[in-house]
Amino acid sequence: MSTIHPSMAVLVLALAGLVGCDYESHAVGDTNPVRVSEMKQSLRNLWLGHIYWVQHAVLNDATNSPAERNAAEKEVVANAQQIANTVTPFYGEARSEQLFTLLTSHVAAIKEYSEATVAGHTRPQDAALARLASNVDDIAVFFNGVNPSYLSKDTVRGLIAAHVAHHVLQINQYKKKEYARLDETWPMMRQHVYLIADTLTAALVKQFPSEFS
Repeated sequence: MSTIHPSMAVLVLALAGLVGCDYESHAVGDTNPVRVSEMKQSLRNLWLGHIYWVQHAVLNDATNSPAERNAAEKEVVANAQQIANTVTPFYGEARSEQLFTLLTSHVAAIKEYSEATVAGHTRPQDAALARLASNVDDIAVFFNGVNPSYLSKDTVRGLIAAHVAHHVLQINQYKKKEYARLDETWPMMRQHVYLIADTLTAALVKQFPSEFS
């Protein structure tokens, strides 16, 4: 892409806006630090798995390896289900399924953007970016809806928008064969999904302290 389109600009600004922000990630009250740590590590591992498998799907998109891409995409969906399952004990099956749908929509839009970028088609890129931006808002509404006291829409929107911007950046770097920059992007993506996991953990601990006692 030779220009930054409006939807992409929104994501880039969201990413920039997170610089310097400090989302609280520590447990409070009389909680068991071991149980809190276990939840945090579980969510970190799952979100790390998300970017790991999406990266492999994107890489195989760029190298035209359909079999390997399809295998990676199956892992991406399985990982989305695992992330969604983590909220089941707190919010129930229906909410878990709602989150799974949001996560698979997130993945589908990333796939659309990747395929359009590989093909060099600008209009489908723009459509995918618009879908991603809409999905960011939907995820923010979901988490604020289940945990209004400790997960504001703005907090979740900022976190997920920056996460999406990382995916977009990675896809563009694969397209341009900017492999040195890709090596710099991965640690940034990893640290950011840890921030997502820690923020969600802290919010759960505050909302359900008895579950972590």
